[in-house]
Amino acid sequence: MATLLRPFLHDRFLHLLVVLGVVLACFAPFKSAELVTAVDWNTIITLCGLLMLTKGIELSGYFEVLGRRLIHRFQRERTLALFMVTGAALLSTFLTNDVALFILVPLTLTLRKFSSLPVSRLIIFEALAVNAGSLLTPIGNPQNILLWSHGQLGFAGFILQMLPLAALTLASLWLLTWFSFSKKQIQRHAVDEASGWQRRLLLISVAMYGVFIVALELQLAQWALLLLLAVFLCIARRVLLSIDWSLLAVFIAMFIDVFFLTRLPVLQEPLQHISQLGDGGRYLLAIGLSQIISNVPATILLLNSLPASTLLAWAVNIGGFGLLPGSLANLIALRMAKDRRIWWHFHLFSIPMLLWSMALAWGLFLLINAA
Repeated sequence: MATLLRPFLHDRFLHLLVVLGVVLACFAPFKSAELVTAVDWNTIITLCGLLMLTKGIELSGYFEVLGRRLIHRFQRERTLALFMVTGAALLSTFLTNDVALFILVPLTLTLRKFSSLPVSRLIIFEALAVNAGSLLTPIGNPQNILLWSHGQLGFAGFILQMLPLAALTLASLWLLTWFSFSKKQIQRHAVDEASGWQRRLLLISVAMYGVFIVALELQLAQWALLLLLAVFLCIARRVLLSIDWSLLAVFIAMFIDVFFLTRLPVLQEPLQHISQLGDGGRYLLAIGLSQIISNVPATILLLNSLPASTLLAWAVNIGGFGLLPGSLANLIALRMAKDRRIWWHFHLFSIPMLLWSMALAWGLFLLINAA
């Protein structure tokens, strides 16, 4: 019990969200029953399942095997960083940004055991990469799924709409990666080569990964989650004990805080006038809201007043850069890193990336409209 409660007691970010929620609740009219519907439980179920599966693969020890191979395959920090950033961007286009991070961040953390790589910086760039890569496809992230379902474009049409911004953003990120990582050789640590791994736990975790992804597509996530719980209770209870359960509480608190924020009387009149804004106003509003309440809730809020246009799609995806709340993927990556300093270092790269992407997207928008 102490193992399960410890993350909740030491999670300062969770405590801040709870205090914020209590303050907002004093000014926002609501009914208690509405708090349950304010939470996107499908997201929570998905996150919970991914936490279990990733922890199962991690505890199997196979990430160490892959980490060792990567360290021996790549000779220089810069080439390894470019490989990981590219892999993060590609995975996020069809596995979603969150799933890509659940695969790559634990693998990246094992690299610390074998080398002196700047692992925390590499995780920051992976978070930026999944935000940049996932904007390309309608299934790359939750906000794109929402925009796609509300719009008139097909799968290929949506990709064509996002392609110019995705290409320039990824090119910019690759350039930033090139200058942010040294070309010096990777300094390897002397580690016992005979580290074992549990084949049975790995195979079961990978197989259940496939089952869970299919269940998500079939909208049977809750049943798949119950199956995961039963499997890990039978074969590896330590997987369930090792999970950072407070991360789920953070997401629940964020959903409730956003609900309170949208119910504040002082915001009701401005929300009713969103549709009257010009292109520039809508663009800045979508990016600004994303910085405060995250880009998925911002998309939900804005789709009540605005069409699922190219400008809105570009803006909420760009909003994933910048401040930590801009994208839930940022929170997932930094939480998994387990490094307090990474929270501040993240903004040294993410805020310039936000400002540059904002300028790129607006320039592209004006250029396309003028053509």
